[in-house]
Amino acid sequence: MFIGEMGCWLVVALTFLYRQYVAPRLSSDPSPLLAGGYRPINGEANDEEHADELDDGTYKPIEDRIPLRGWKVFLLAAPSTCDIAGTTLMNVGLLFVAASIYQMTRGALVLFVGLFSVLFLHRKLYMYQWSALFIVVLGVAIVGLSGALFSGDSGHDITQNAQRAVLHARAVAQTPEAVQTIIGVLLIAAAQIFTASQFVLEEWILENYAMDPIQVVGWEGVFGFLVTLIGMVIMYIVVGSTDAGRYGYFDIKEGWSEVVHNRAIAVSSVLIMISIGGFNFFGLSVTRTVSATSRSTIDTCRTLFIWIVSLGLGWESFKWLQVVGFGLLVYGTFLFNDIVRPPLKACLPREHREGEVLLPEDPIEHI
Repeated sequence: MFIGEMGCWLVVALTFLYRQYVAPRLSSDPSPLLAGGYRPINGEANDEEHADELDDGTYKPIEDRIPLRGWKVFLLAAPSTCDIAGTTLMNVGLLFVAASIYQMTRGALVLFVGLFSVLFLHRKLYMYQWSALFIVVLGVAIVGLSGALFSGDSGHDITQNAQRAVLHARAVAQTPEAVQTIIGVLLIAAAQIFTASQFVLEEWILENYAMDPIQVVGWEGVFGFLVTLIGMVIMYIVVGSTDAGRYGYFDIKEGWSEVVHNRAIAVSSVLIMISIGGFNFFGLSVTRTVSATSRSTIDTCRTLFIWIVSLGLGWESFKWLQVVGFGLLVYGTFLFNDIVRPPLKACLPREHREGEVLLPEDPIEHI
């Protein structure tokens, strides 16, 4: 994961080389259509607009923010550490619970991000935004519940499947599997706290310091890789090299052997590296442009696209209960990001309650 994030530095280097050597040559070579002294209308204005586009906030630090340089770069180690903790806890928790329970527990992320944004960033969320967050959580819970009720291919009787789920839950509650499920849920819930802390820390850093999101991802990859490497070496010496820890989570030799000798694992690892680099870059861009809470709600909607692709590949069967859950998920996301208006006028902030004037009283000038 962090190797993929460090790959963003390759994009930064290529962009620097292009702007340093290629872009000046392209701007100095006149176009054949402009030979002989001909210039387009408003050519100077177009050049200025083009220069502004190249020198916007993406490449030039914003004036009212401090450039993130020197020792201040180590601030990015905090969200990297939260990323390591959150990802590790989620993957370990998934080993103890079913995928449906994992999905339902992950839905709490938007609530933690919203709460931390209010407590630490002093953001103000209106009642309709809190309602939207709960709608998103409800939608994710319904999607996960449908996976638990319709885990088999034997019909779609909700009542019968619900009774089976209750009987199965009673049976499991009296076995050691119940303890494993509780441990898994607690681990995944704790992971959401770390992930929410990562989102809020990144928003605070991007709000107070000027740095391109792609460089932020690159630095997070560097710090995350170093912390992970040090932790892997320590845990291998303490646990992985022992007889009890051999072939376990911390056995570096066995893990590397599986990657080298299994082509599917190697190819998927490379694809995950590329995917996670782009995923975090676009996520940080959303955080800088909008907010961490909006990023978490939009991030939750990726479950919808995973479901659509799974349906197309035949990995998932169509369930109407999932359609209801995804409908609530999309509606809550749109509602939070002000794409749709809340149904109750009382939920709106006071400055937005006044209706828009459809026909102004001033005379309209006809051209």
